[in-house]
Amino acid sequence: MRFKKLFKRNEFYVGITIVALSILIQIRSGQFFTGNNFVDLARAMIIPGMLTMGVMMQIISGGIDVSFPAIAMLSMYTTVKVALSIDFQGSMVFMFLFSTMLGLVMGLMNGALVCWLKLPAFIITLGTGSIFLGFMQAVLKSRNIGILPKPMRVLSKTYLLTAHNETLGISSSLPFVFIFLIVAVALTSFLLRYTMLGRGIYALGGDRDACQRAGYNVNAIQMFIYGTMGALAGFTGLTRAVLMGSCQPTSLIGYEMTCIAAVVLGGTRISGGHGTVYGTLMGALLLTMISNSLILLGVPTYWSKFVTGLLIIIGTGMSAYQALQQRKKLAGKYPVEEEKQV
Repeated sequence: MRFKKLFKRNEFYVGITIVALSILIQIRSGQFFTGNNFVDLARAMIIPGMLTMGVMMQIISGGIDVSFPAIAMLSMYTTVKVALSIDFQGSMVFMFLFSTMLGLVMGLMNGALVCWLKLPAFIITLGTGSIFLGFMQAVLKSRNIGILPKPMRVLSKTYLLTAHNETLGISSSLPFVFIFLIVAVALTSFLLRYTMLGRGIYALGGDRDACQRAGYNVNAIQMFIYGTMGALAGFTGLTRAVLMGSCQPTSLIGYEMTCIAAVVLGGTRISGGHGTVYGTLMGALLLTMISNSLILLGVPTYWSKFVTGLLIIIGTGMSAYQALQQRKKLAGKYPVEEEKQV
């Protein structure tokens, strides 16, 4: 019975695809199962991995946010700009707190609009995302900043480990900020599995009316979800600048599609009510492998966009099919009696 359920889960097929792709890349290039490649994959997983934690919670709750890349970029650029203007030499903790608070404010704005207007979150965040991006470009006159504040430069050169590839004569280093991904995954997993708030998020995505009847405050849950997404985006935006060693205010444009694809591929139903942290991480890993390792197969990198779009359709289709099968099963188990003709 357990194996039968396993075959019905997206995570199983994503895992098979990851293994098959790994073997294929290794056969073609001979460089996949090397220390430096694993370090490169881990480094590339940091930003999408952190962002997908917030996106997953939103989709589980029945909503969807496409403004978080704009929140991340605006928070990142504002924080770096302010730090440079005052010649900040203090701890990175304060810079991360500042960027996180900026993101939190914008996320709460999204949450308030979703609760107040009662419109689909996609429509609202599509508008707010354009506002945030336009504000950064038109009001702040955003531009690339090549020299970061000293605390950011120091953190960007702090590594956990370095892997050497003797065959190619290259080395890859895993940055210290990889720890941020581990913390984000651990906290999200704890929240969803062991707290009443986590159960409320699943309940909200499963059935809003039933969630209210169960005693949950729907508006409070939505404010928490969108506020958390904003705070996480603000934190991740600054992390992105640290990883790049520069502040590029357009560097996260298009990330919403990558993150949504990873979450849906990992088994989170686009209709809400179902999703797992490990499934989301597997989806993010698959897309990272496709983006980073196509060149090892001799495939031009622009094909990654095509593959990402295709995987979104496949993942969404599988989730919709599973939800349909579950509804049919419930309908068969609890048939509705036909009303008798008078």
